[in-house]
Amino acid sequence: MWEFEQRAAQAGHARVCGCDEAGAGPLAGRVYAAAVILPMGLELPYLNDSKKVTPRRRDILFDQIRGAALAWAVAWAEPEEIDALDILNCRMLAMDRAIRALEPPADYALIDGNRDHGSRCAISLAHETIVGGDGRSASIAAASILAKVSRDRYMEEMARLYPHYEFQRHKGYPTRRHYELLRQYGPCPIHRRSFLGKL
Repeated sequence: MWEFEQRAAQAGHARVCGCDEAGAGPLAGRVYAAAVILPMGLELPYLNDSKKVTPRRRDILFDQIRGAALAWAVAWAEPEEIDALDILNCRMLAMDRAIRALEPPADYALIDGNRDHGSRCAISLAHETIVGGDGRSASIAAASILAKVSRDRYMEEMARLYPHYEFQRHKGYPTRRHYELLRQYGPCPIHRRSFLGKL
């Protein structure tokens, strides 16, 4: 899980961060991103792509990562920004915001996936993209955990604010139940209008 970080360090980069996002597909809520600089070679049991880790284990890792990281940051793009810019641009915007918020700053980024820019937003720091990076890079895996847990907790807050939609159950994703509730109540202020089409 350290091959990419070690390669970047050998190329002269002193602070290498991993970056990933969570929540590109939901019909509601923010898209989140996190950036993490870990001590090289840090071992965290069960660290992996957030989708392959149980919710309880993610919560434990969330605290462990924040405690062990040399730097970490979480950022997001709002539903209104997603509607104005599109989701690809907002994924890049959220990741760039997270990277820029690191203190001390990173000098190189490992980005999950194969995209580093949209039509209007891009990753501004020197970087490389890694397909499946959340399962191949410890730093990206850590970022995926922070982004996923942060977004899930935000959606649980939104469930209290907009209880009709049961966001605590589906986290805004396009489930059958979510569509049923949308047809019954119409969209709420955090729904992404550009995702809804014809209900």
